[in-house]
Amino acid sequence: MVKQKERSDKDASIGFNQKKVRAYNERLVLSLIQRHGALAKSEITRRSGLSAQAVSVIIGELEKDGLLLRGEPIRGRVGQPSVPMRLNPDGVFSFGLKVGRRSADLILIDFAGETRASARITYSYPMPDLVKAFATQGVRDMSLQIGADQQDKIAGIGIALPFQLWSWEDKVGVAAGTMDVWKTFDIAQELESATGLNAYTQNDCTAACSAEVAFGRGMAFSDSLYIFVGTFVGGGVALNNSIYSGRTRNAGALASMPMPGPDGEDKQLIDFASLYFLEAMLKEKGLDPTLLQQQSFDWTNLGAILEEWLDRAAHYIALAIASATAIIDFEVAIVDGTMPASVRDALVEKIRDAISQRNWQGIELPVVLEGTLGSPARALGGASLPLFIRYLLDQNMLFNHT
Repeated sequence: MVKQKERSDKDASIGFNQKKVRAYNERLVLSLIQRHGALAKSEITRRSGLSAQAVSVIIGELEKDGLLLRGEPIRGRVGQPSVPMRLNPDGVFSFGLKVGRRSADLILIDFAGETRASARITYSYPMPDLVKAFATQGVRDMSLQIGADQQDKIAGIGIALPFQLWSWEDKVGVAAGTMDVWKTFDIAQELESATGLNAYTQNDCTAACSAEVAFGRGMAFSDSLYIFVGTFVGGGVALNNSIYSGRTRNAGALASMPMPGPDGEDKQLIDFASLYFLEAMLKEKGLDPTLLQQQSFDWTNLGAILEEWLDRAAHYIALAIASATAIIDFEVAIVDGTMPASVRDALVEKIRDAISQRNWQGIELPVVLEGTLGSPARALGGASLPLFIRYLLDQNMLFNHT
């Protein structure tokens, strides 16, 4: 759960004092520039609703703090040339840790969202001590790449992991109770103690959805359903350009969506559209399921096995999209996952075909698009958490200014 400072009712009734207003306006300016890549002062003034003088003061302060850089002047026909402002990549750094059921990834990103360093480990199933040791050593090693004089620019570490990581142990292939240790293991607290950095957690697929909205093609759409196909399928919901997690943070929990099995039995989307199912198919054929974790492996070598999995996954994902759209009128459904881009594209094409072959009377299904971030989406979403918590605005708050 993302940590937040407690605020009393008395504090809430006071409203923004001058310092808080200034902090909000600075976040607004930084967020506008982050969303658009680069903006001149005049454009920031227009979009923010702030006065030109206020924008000049804020930009001056942010430049002094090393958070903004000036671009090359752009000369127009009349008046002074405009100077685009952009985020200083070296202004802030952040770590992102993705804890998956088959692998863990650690990345270091800069303020512009670019990955500066990365590391990965694979395993049959995740255990807390292994993940903690991997992340702790990785943070130490990657911090050396920043430089001793820039250590105070590290905003923190965002952790993207499945909630209730111990669930579905039978599908992961471990004995019941093996992963119960995760029920009492506070990974954020453990990493804070080990690294000295503030740590925040978020559901892994929600983090991937956040990354797509903040850095990918999801930025272009107001309302989108996000589907991430990993060892277990998952998802996220974006409404009004912002992540919607719901009352209990179950929004977008597509893995649990009820699905009819081939024989009419009650199943869930996880049973048909997850990579663990493809792993099981490989085992049945006497093939090594860890091939899917090898980045150099060409998935097209799987031939008919891959096609069978793609057809089944596409059919059930199409049903999931239809079910979700019957509740919320999504503009697009974005599909991504831990698979080669060519396989993801083939899956999206089959989902489109599955949708076109059915009569969805009463609803109009969203356009199905490929995601743009792939496997790194979850770690990138985790790494963006400290940046948004400390420097940027929630996309929903930014919407009226874009």
